[in-house]
This record gives sequence, structure tokens and C-alpha cells, in this order.
Amino acid sequence: MKSLKSLIVSAALVTLALAPSVFALDGTVGIHDPSTVIECAGKWYTYGTGGTPLVSDDGWTWRPGTRAARAGAAPDVIKVGDRYYMYISGVTMIWSKTLDPNSPDYKWEDGGRIAGADSDVDVNPIDPGCFLDPTDGTLWLTYGSYVGYLQVVQLDPKTGQRIQPAQKPVNVAINCEASTMIYHDGYYYLLATHGSCCAGSNSGYNIRVGRSKKPTGPFVDNMGIDMIRGGGKLFLTSSGRWVGPGHFGLIEAGDGVQKFSCHYEADLDRGGASVLDIRPVLWKDGWPEGGDNAKPGTNQIESARNGNVLELAVQAVPVGGGGRGGGRGGRGGRGGRGAAPVPDQDVAQVSQNWPTGNVEPRLSNYMLQAQQKWSITPAPDAGGYLGSPYFKITVAGTDRALSATKEGELVVLPSFTGAAEQLWRIDQFSDGAYRIGPKAVPESKESMYLSAVGSGLATLKNYDPKSDKQHWRLKSP
Repeated sequence: MKSLKSLIVSAALVTLALAPSVFALDGTVGIHDPSTVIECAGKWYTYGTGGTPLVSDDGWTWRPGTRAARAGAAPDVIKVGDRYYMYISGVTMIWSKTLDPNSPDYKWEDGGRIAGADSDVDVNPIDPGCFLDPTDGTLWLTYGSYVGYLQVVQLDPKTGQRIQPAQKPVNVAINCEASTMIYHDGYYYLLATHGSCCAGSNSGYNIRVGRSKKPTGPFVDNMGIDMIRGGGKLFLTSSGRWVGPGHFGLIEAGDGVQKFSCHYEADLDRGGASVLDIRPVLWKDGWPEGGDNAKPGTNQIESARNGNVLELAVQAVPVGGGGRGGGRGGRGGRGGRGAAPVPDQDVAQVSQNWPTGNVEPRLSNYMLQAQQKWSITPAPDAGGYLGSPYFKITVAGTDRALSATKEGELVVLPSFTGAAEQLWRIDQFSDGAYRIGPKAVPESKESMYLSAVGSGLATLKNYDPKSDKQHWRLKSP
């Protein structure tokens, strides 16, 4: 967000209701410079440049929302206590006890100017980012752009205003904008957007990060370069048909999962418009990285705990008929370059001997057999959850569907019906593995997840943060 012209262009873009691409969020997602996606009274909200609001009932399908009392560039929103503070480029603030316009408590109050009136001319007071320190409850605000420094000031959590307005803000970075902070394992991380913006598919936006032991810096990257000197480790850049990610906002999704909201300067599957997205946060060697939502495809579902895979509990048929490998004495087959490859199993053929009714799943060594391959596809007309659609999981090449039972166990049904216990959430953990759980367990309100027990049993259990039994790898067979 760099010029009045770019803001006008952005405001025009965000009015579009665009046709969805394969893996993007659903509904109306056109927005520029979105605030951190935030939950209020069971719904999800974000606000963009020009006051553009989006709201979602489930975090997957979005629609236009209600504009706040003040519109501006690149706002950010945070909940502290019973207040929602909205900071707008300038930097000014408004607050309300709710984001729900249908609530009797919905009323935006003026919080005044927070920053930007200082005599320091080496900062452009735009793109505010809020951070509530989980270690001590202190509240911080970062702001600034390529025109000068990024700065940080401390706020009063009770009022949302500066604690010491006469104190000079701290300079923490250059050559970036759209910043915010997060905390992880003893470090404060400053995430900020580098590169050119507001040029559609020609934008160079990417997200960089540095870390510090204090919220006032210095923030250095993995090579030891201070962000005040232009440092910053890459967190996320353009990929596929999405160009120019920016405006990181952390979302604590619960049960071991962190996600982040951002926008792309251009989604080429939506006419090149600027759009909202929600993705997982990964952590590797003490640094955050942008993760990937689950994608449709055929997968082996492998336990990160023991390496075995989920399979339909049927009589196994060896691929290629078996018996061709070397025995203990070491006598193998011909195995030369001219040897014909062993074809994949034909599920239509081997499944003729499978039971026709309900079948339990189990864990087993992966041997490329048909009952070990699963199709993961978005369930039609089933909606979704934060950042993803609900998925159906079926034995590849069949309609046999993985389902939860009222006893909290697993079963594979003869066909998919679309019932809630057959709809699956697949979220990426911070280590890159996936958490897999049904939308609902019959006659239960508990959240349960696919769990490996020993080497051969798969079941559903409540989330256990001290174990890797609910960590699964999705691999292409």
C-alpha cells in the first residue's frame, strides 16, 4: 500500500464477487491489505483498505460485511479483554465491544490518534499491526512503510492508546511495510512485507521475518542481519498462480494448529484480482514458514509415529502377484534395464473379493496395494472451516468412505452420503504433518482426531499435545 492511486484501484477490486479457483477460499474474497482474520460470536471478520469488510460463518465461504465507522488504508483488528481495537493508517483507532452489527453492543467509539503526529519525518505512519504479548499481557503496535522506518510503540491494553505518547517510537526495520509481531519459544518475530505492491500480477510483494528477545528489537534474520539494515528471512513468496503475498496476520486455530491470513496482489484464477487467503504456519529450526492447505488427490495416509499407513482391513493381494523378489539367500529376479515395470493394482479387480458392507480400517506396512490408497477431495456443497473445504476420504477408485462412529471409532462405509461424520477437516501442524478429524462424531460434541495406536490400530482420540500419534503425512503413492 503505497499511493492514493493504488488505494483507489484496490477499492475498486474489492467490490468484485469472483469465481472461485480450485484451492482458494470460497465466495467473495476480493480485498486489499486485509486486517488479521479474527473471530467474534462464531463468525470470522476482516477489513481491508477503503473499509472493505468481509465476513464468514465458517472461515471458508466469505461474503461482504458491514463497514466499520471509519474507513482507511490497511487496518488491523485485535481483541483485548472485552474490546475490539481497530487501528487504521494514520495511525488512528476506533473500538467496539463486538464486530457483529446485529448485536446491541455494536458501536464504534473514537479512540483518537495513536501515532503519526510525532515530529519524526523518517516514517510513513501506515499499515498498523497489533500484537498482544502472551507472556505478560503488554500490547504493542508496529507501523510504517518503505518511506522511512518501521516503528514500534507500546499501548495500554485497557484503552488501546499509547502508554507514553511523548516517548520517541523505536525504529526496528527499513525497506518493508505491513508489519506485525508474533511470539514463539522465547523469541519475538517481526513479520513484514517486502517488494513492490499495487501492480497486480507485476507486484513483487513477499513476506520476510526477523526475531529478537525483546518486542523493541533488534530483529535479526537467520544470517544475523538486522532488519534495520535491510535483513529479513523469507517467510512466503509468490507461487503457482498467486502473486505477491503480503499483510501477515496470525490466527490461533487451536489443538496444535496455527494459521495466518494474508492477501495476494493477484490471483490469476480470479482475473488477477487481489484476494484473501488463509494458510498454515510451519516452524522449522526456530523460524516460521508458510505452510500448505491440504489439496485434492490420491494419497497414502502415513503415521508420522510409526511409518505405517491407513488401509482398508481386507485380504491383501501382493502387487504384481508377489514372489519375484530376492529371498534370504539373495537370489533376486532379473532386475535388468529391460525388465518390465510392475503395473499398479486395478482396484476394480482386487476389490471383487472385498466385503460389501462396512469394513474397519487398520494400519499396515505400505506395499502399494489398492486398499492403501485414499482419494481426498472437497465434499460437494458441504461448506468448510477456517481456510479449507470439508473433505471426503474414500478408497481410491471406489465410493467407500471413511467415517466416524458414535463410539468414537473408525469405519469405512460402502458409499459416501455427505453426513457430518463423513466430512473431514485436514489441518497442517507446525511440523508439516497433518491433523485429520471428522466434522462431527455422532452423539458427541467433542473434537476428535485420527490417532495411531501401536503399529496396527487406527482410532479417534482427543487432541494430545504431548504425542505424535495424531500426526499424519499425506504422500502421493
